[in-house]
Amino acid sequence: FAEVMDAAGVPPGVFNLVQGDGPTVGAAISAHPDVDMVSFTGSTRAGILVAKSAADTVKRVHQELGGKSPNVVLPDAKFEEVLPPTVQGVLINSGQSCIAPTRILVQKDRAQEAATFVKAMFEGTSVGDPMQEGMHIGPVVNKAQYEKIQGLIQSAIDEGATLETGGTDRPADLNRGYYIKPTVFSGVTPDMRIAKEEVFGPVATIMAYDDLDQAIAIANDTEYGLSAVVSGDPAKAAEIAPKLRAGMVAINNWGPNPGAPFGGYKQSGNGREAGLFGLKDFMEVKAISGLPA
Repeated sequence: FAEVMDAAGVPPGVFNLVQGDGPTVGAAISAHPDVDMVSFTGSTRAGILVAKSAADTVKRVHQELGGKSPNVVLPDAKFEEVLPPTVQGVLINSGQSCIAPTRILVQKDRAQEAATFVKAMFEGTSVGDPMQEGMHIGPVVNKAQYEKIQGLIQSAIDEGATLETGGTDRPADLNRGYYIKPTVFSGVTPDMRIAKEEVFGPVATIMAYDDLDQAIAIANDTEYGLSAVVSGDPAKAAEIAPKLRAGMVAINNWGPNPGAPFGGYKQSGNGREAGLFGLKDFMEVKAISGLPA
């Protein structure tokens, strides 16, 4: 990208690429008095450190942080139509997506039906070498993330969730690498770690609700608020969407609209990227009075 900017004739200093890690380069940028604003994408933990570092110079901080997105499946939804395009958001990029709709909320009388459907989807997803083309997912990014995901899977087992498929072992044909079995849990309750903490891996949880009021309460019962999904009749979903405490709500889909503002509520960050609001976040307002007629 830096080479493209230079070849395009962008004047020196308009764009600079500074390489390095967060504790050194990131900390220096966020604390530097000549930097007027920091826009950060990453974990909530790291975002808090950026905000604290930036506070001494009272600079503006824009953050896109973690998520724990719900997928509110309406009671009369046709699973074969609405679940494939929404549940795939838990598998894409090996589950390493801040807007992955991992908490699948289903009316209690259909919870097992949904678990069976999602289980089939995950068991039909192969895991393999990311350098080879094909309809499979690769490993997660590093050892620390691999161990975090494994720990959350084990915590769900220990806390009484039902393991429908997957688990802590590597896929059968892989004996090394940070590969995670596509994993589905049912019987997950809001008090479990797997329902509270961002997994950032190919792990879906089926959670039951009695009625839509309870579904909305469970969906909003999180410290995050980046995105949410509603699966089912679009007209009914449109009535639910405004009640969800999330910066983005998708109906029968999980990905963001390319032209829409991207960002969240609560500990998912502040400010927006993309769209008109994304541009305004990088601008300062100036009022000039007394101009000549």
